[in-house]
Amino acid sequence: MPSDTVLGAGASPAAPAYRITALIVASALFMEQLDATVLATALPTMSRSFGVSPLDMSVALTGYLLSLAVFIPASGWIADRFGARNVFCAAIAIFMAGSLLCAQAHNLPFLVLARVLQGLGGAMMVPVGRLVILKSVPRADFVSAMAWVMVPALIGPVIGPMVGGFIVTYLDWRWIFYVNLPLGVIGIALASHYIDDIREEIRRPFDGLGLLLSGTALASLLFAFETGGRGAASPRTALVLLTVGLVTGALYIAHARRHAAPILDLSLMRLKTFRLSVVAGGLARITAGAMPFLLPMMMQLGFGMSAAHSGLVTFVSAAGAMAMKASAAPILRRFGFRNTLIWNSVIASAFLAIYATFRPDWPIAAIYVVLLIGGFSQSLQFTAYNTIAYAEVERDRMSAATSFYTTMQQMMLSLGICVSASVLHAAVALSGRETPVMADFSAAFLTVTSVSLLAAFVCARLPRDAGDDLTGRAR
Repeated sequence: MPSDTVLGAGASPAAPAYRITALIVASALFMEQLDATVLATALPTMSRSFGVSPLDMSVALTGYLLSLAVFIPASGWIADRFGARNVFCAAIAIFMAGSLLCAQAHNLPFLVLARVLQGLGGAMMVPVGRLVILKSVPRADFVSAMAWVMVPALIGPVIGPMVGGFIVTYLDWRWIFYVNLPLGVIGIALASHYIDDIREEIRRPFDGLGLLLSGTALASLLFAFETGGRGAASPRTALVLLTVGLVTGALYIAHARRHAAPILDLSLMRLKTFRLSVVAGGLARITAGAMPFLLPMMMQLGFGMSAAHSGLVTFVSAAGAMAMKASAAPILRRFGFRNTLIWNSVIASAFLAIYATFRPDWPIAAIYVVLLIGGFSQSLQFTAYNTIAYAEVERDRMSAATSFYTTMQQMMLSLGICVSASVLHAAVALSGRETPVMADFSAAFLTVTSVSLLAAFVCARLPRDAGDDLTGRAR
């Protein structure tokens, strides 16, 4: 079994042993990613079943991501207190229960509530799985371990659009959620047998007030952006939510400065590589969060494709992401984190901007090439961010760092959906139409892509040798 100790720069002779743990963790990520991409493809069909606008269905995505953002801060403390293996298995079980309820939904509010329960499971499952890797893998193997974790997890987005398109075209959309049940049973069985029950002996007090304040702040801000952007709430309601979010956020910052072990440890932002990864990665994730919402909807509403056909097209982006994994370590070893993140930010943003020019008369082969390269470059970017974030984090702070980083990650992904849905809604409202057309999608793609381009300027502040010990470049 993997050691509990995070070693120095030298690779461990037993380094390949971490691959078993990484693949088990990845199986849970596979289930989550499959669920997310299948659902994104099915949203237009589900909107007709519920009798609501396709744009209103974005709340089903943001409701889940919002639940992640609210509950993830507690994941590190819970894993240290009750053991990573126990929490990981319980999280999968909660995710399965949420999936079963989603399949029983007969209206949008019930679906959103069930997605929130799913999010509670995901809030424990994803960061705790990552924590297991970070606490059991030598530092020099971090990049490879992250790549191993992501390979099966990326199979979900690869086959998700195709599975989603097939289900909603030939079966009932409820099977989207039923497929999670056997996958969850397999994940629990493997985790119970192979994953070490990693936990910390130090007993930190649980920051209940901090969880309440941070959860209220995050929930209020996201709901303000989501409902206000879609016009689902009055300007007054959106302003009240925004005010509550800002006030409780300020109260949490004051609380965190006084608490010995805050639920979100803001002092981690003093670590340069962690801070820059949070900021630059957040900008890039706003764009990434919008893509699963925009692409399938554009293909179905703008191109007139069936759900099955749009799934066959959009899966190419995830295929490019999976193809990148074998290249991540060599690229980062050759060029370093700083150069890779700067130039790849520009390349990824350029190809994502091309999505705005897609039209039904484009050759399908050209669309495939753009999606493939765009997926490849985005995946390289996030592999680098997810690794460099922990370059200066000591082992005893890994739980706090994972909770903080994953919370910000999910917050930005949620914000990406909010921003893209808001731009679509504004474009449709200004034109007086009821459904978006290609020009509206172009405006949304260009808006979110301009945000990700800013990440290049943030990455330029990384030290030239940042993360060299994680890739072996220093040697």
